[in-house]
Amino acid sequence: MSYLDYIFVVMVFLIFGAVIVLVQRMKIKTDLEKEIEKLKEEKLKLENELAIRNRDQIIPVRLQAYERLVLLLERLNPHSMIFRVMKPGMNSLALQTMLLQNIRQEYEHNLAQQIYVSAEAWSMLKTAKEDLIKLINTAASKVQPQSEASALSKEIITLQADKTAQASNAAISMLKKEIHKLF
Repeated sequence: MSYLDYIFVVMVFLIFGAVIVLVQRMKIKTDLEKEIEKLKEEKLKLENELAIRNRDQIIPVRLQAYERLVLLLERLNPHSMIFRVMKPGMNSLALQTMLLQNIRQEYEHNLAQQIYVSAEAWSMLKTAKEDLIKLINTAASKVQPQSEASALSKEIITLQADKTAQASNAAISMLKKEIHKLF
């Protein structure tokens, strides 16, 4: 055998070896792609199951948050607040203080609910609260601090501008719209 024959034999083995390596590489690549696809499908399935479980757990909590915020807005209605807070023999300054304290307590009690509503809905709720505080302080500035609480309550009801009612009603409407999106 000549030197060229040896080179030819070596070349044939190298070519067959290269073909075998390429075929094996393609098979491994195909197998890996199939395995990756299986894992992606399994991951998607698990994510869907988790999303369903989370939705089943979070929807009741979110619904409760919306209910609490609507209740908050209803409780911050000047008519109902005055009725709840005003006591016989109370003066205007004491009523103003109690009303503002009641607003602060109600609001602080429901602060965590903002997690479950949109930023826009929460902003509208804050605007309604701030408008009510302005209304009470404006009414209080028009009566004597030592006058009867009924004078302040009349002034609050008289001053209860459409803006205050609109802010509260707009916030309630926004909350209702968000609830309807859930269902």
